[in-house]
Amino acid sequence: MTAQIECRDLWKIYGPKSKQAMEAVLKDGLSKEEVRDQFDCVLGVRNASFSVQKGEIFCIMGLSGSGKSTLLRHVNRLIEPTSGEIHVAGERVDTMGAADLRRLRAETIGMVFQHMALWPHRTLGENVGFGLEVRGMGPDARRDAAQRALEAMDLKGWIDHYPDQLSGGMQQRVGLARALAADPEILLMDEPFSALDPLIRRQLQDQFLELSKTVRKTTLFITHDLDEAIRMGDHIAIMNDGEIVQTGTPEEIVTNPKDDYVAEFVKGISRAGLVHAETIMEPLNGRGPTAKTIRVGADLAAIIDQFMEDQEPLTVTCPEGKPAGLITIKSALTALRG
Repeated sequence: MTAQIECRDLWKIYGPKSKQAMEAVLKDGLSKEEVRDQFDCVLGVRNASFSVQKGEIFCIMGLSGSGKSTLLRHVNRLIEPTSGEIHVAGERVDTMGAADLRRLRAETIGMVFQHMALWPHRTLGENVGFGLEVRGMGPDARRDAAQRALEAMDLKGWIDHYPDQLSGGMQQRVGLARALAADPEILLMDEPFSALDPLIRRQLQDQFLELSKTVRKTTLFITHDLDEAIRMGDHIAIMNDGEIVQTGTPEEIVTNPKDDYVAEFVKGISRAGLVHAETIMEPLNGRGPTAKTIRVGADLAAIIDQFMEDQEPLTVTCPEGKPAGLITIKSALTALRG
């Protein structure tokens, strides 16, 4: 399967001596602090490689200063890489000329920021349709596209209102509508919900996930919140000091952290909705199926429910009904504990 977004061996070092710093890092393996002290440069991204498949939500997460937003901005080349390759929708972005880069940003990629920066003197329809205006689309067609995008974000009837008439959550919806109006193949979302109240944040997460099932946009989603990454992402990359330290599905990240840094992130995460039957089942080893069964793919919450009244082992079955393994209450509770 061809990746819709792919970064290969990507480096970003800020500073006038970035070339010398890069050579020293490759030769001597300097840390971020050593690069700063020896060359007065900042190591923003360190040898990052990842790929995003068409239609998936790929989350990049890490603490403040980990390099996640810097990495995102390389995808549409708002930041020039020091070294490495960037491929988007089958095109090589890091060597792309100015005209092709403008086309890519206007037609292929939509971007949603944490702060929407809506123009206060323009209506919501004019804000949402701005990208289409830049592309030369006529006013009637722009308004129709803006109307559809606003309706998709539950803002029907608001097209002629102004940003200062909206709550923060509604303004964030306008930002999403602006990105969707041009119908891009790819969405880049830089902590789009982090400034919102928890309830509004969860509502927008739900709305975006529901919308994603329909529009199937390839999405690169930045967050510092592991709960949000697990909820939103098909795959997650965790960054530390500019480096991707682990990539995997939410279940892989939570159940098999690569190092102490990742383990510290995931230790408070509930495994009930993440761990699945095939992950914790034991081989049959000649034992016959038990009376109770549960399908491959069932999550740990459903498995625990089966043990509430009866602690006999569960037989895990394939979709066609064939026994695949056994789950005991001990293995279920061990998985829940982590």
